[in-house]
Amino acid sequence: MHLTKSLLNWYSQNKRHLPWRETRDPYKIWLSEVILQQTRVAQGTDYYHRFLVAFPDVQTLAAANEQEVLKLWQGLGYYSRARNMHFTAQEIVEKHKGIFPDSATDLKKLKGIGEYTSAAIASICYNESVPVLDGNVARVISRLYAVTSPIDTNTGRKIITELAQSLLGDCHPGTFNQAVMEIGALVCTPQSPSCNSCPLAYSCEALKIGITEKLPVKTPKKPAVIRHMNYMVIRFVRNGEEYVLMRKRTGNDIWKNMYDFPCIETESAAEVPEILTRCESQGWFGGNSYVIKHVSDQYIHQLSHRRLLVKFIRVEITGIPALPDNFSFVKQEMISELPLPRLIDKYLASLI
Repeated sequence: MHLTKSLLNWYSQNKRHLPWRETRDPYKIWLSEVILQQTRVAQGTDYYHRFLVAFPDVQTLAAANEQEVLKLWQGLGYYSRARNMHFTAQEIVEKHKGIFPDSATDLKKLKGIGEYTSAAIASICYNESVPVLDGNVARVISRLYAVTSPIDTNTGRKIITELAQSLLGDCHPGTFNQAVMEIGALVCTPQSPSCNSCPLAYSCEALKIGITEKLPVKTPKKPAVIRHMNYMVIRFVRNGEEYVLMRKRTGNDIWKNMYDFPCIETESAAEVPEILTRCESQGWFGGNSYVIKHVSDQYIHQLSHRRLLVKFIRVEITGIPALPDNFSFVKQEMISELPLPRLIDKYLASLI
């Protein structure tokens, strides 16, 4: 097909030289795809190299403890990606003798590997003729064919996938998939696409009828849930050394298995005296006297479906506080070695 040939010619001359494009090792392709979900290439590249230094193959990743993986992932967000990746590495070692399944169908049976990642691995590493469908691909295809069905619906995804499959033809599927993603990243961008320099412009239906920037269509997002979080940074001295009371988040909520401070969550903004009263009722101060050292300004932290309105209340107590379940005493200088949400890391950086 002439359109496919135009795309591949453009790709051969304009593709970025990225490290995961120099390999067909399924472990390295998988690692890059997981990291690059919801992450810019410039940031993701650094993480990709650091992960390969720490975990050069699926066996070393499987043998690591989860805290090591989360700490290395710190700053990327969407921490379930890291937890799923670690779990899947163990499954591949234990159930598949360290060898990745060689089809998209079997790859999808692994935790955290969905339609997109399975298609990327299968097409790049095993030459399976299956198209990928990420945001870049959906945008390119929806504009080429003026698809007005929302791309985040089953109908829209089915249309885009079938059109991408028709373009794939008999060329190397991994090269084709990377070419579509690349032109979406560099030319057919979400805003101000470079239509004048696009090798596919001659066949773009959206360009012909003047609706390029209106596509792709997406269903309206639900408003983010607002959560009011009041962190207690409880500092104390034990055996002549400074400690902070920390909590490991074990519930099925944000930042699972990462560390933060004891938190009082309220339905609306709360005053400091109310928060302190609730801390006392939960026994966090252990009946010891305390002094408020600082109350931070409000931090606004945006997650995918949540908007966190946060303040930090730093107190120093005269004795040793209570130690509820999932809490621990951490030496102040050791906190940075724990896997921390970006919000907590940002707050700690402000204290330096």
